[in-house]
Amino acid sequence: MDDDIASLIASRGPGALAERMGIELTEVSLEQVVARMPVEGNTQPYGLLHGGASAVIAETVGSLHAALHAGAQRQAVGLDINCTHHRSATSGSVTATSTPLSLGNTIASLAISVVDDEGRLVCTSRLTCLIRDKRG
Repeated sequence: MDDDIASLIASRGPGALAERMGIELTEVSLEQVVARMPVEGNTQPYGLLHGGASAVIAETVGSLHAALHAGAQRQAVGLDINCTHHRSATSGSVTATSTPLSLGNTIASLAISVVDDEGRLVCTSRLTCLIRDKRG
């Protein structure tokens, strides 16, 4: 892993929104990025994990994964995300794992799975990021 990217992630964490939602990174490598998030505090009115919360954790791990691939001299910016919700979660935590589908010079595509504490699939997502030179 690029030391500058590792330092950035270590010093800034996963971002303000991710921190507000209680997302904690548990593994960061070029092979996969993994994070956990509590269900409590991230629910919709029925007490189920909010679909937007699943999208946030998916985009968090996928974007960090693309940034690792891009390296310190380039940056990754999101182009497209989709999420399919398979089951609800009402308690405990969910864990998101990003794995690469394609890591190219200009495009990175990541597959993200979100599972509950029992390992049951809650959501699948695909994130596509543009890799570009840093500006300014």
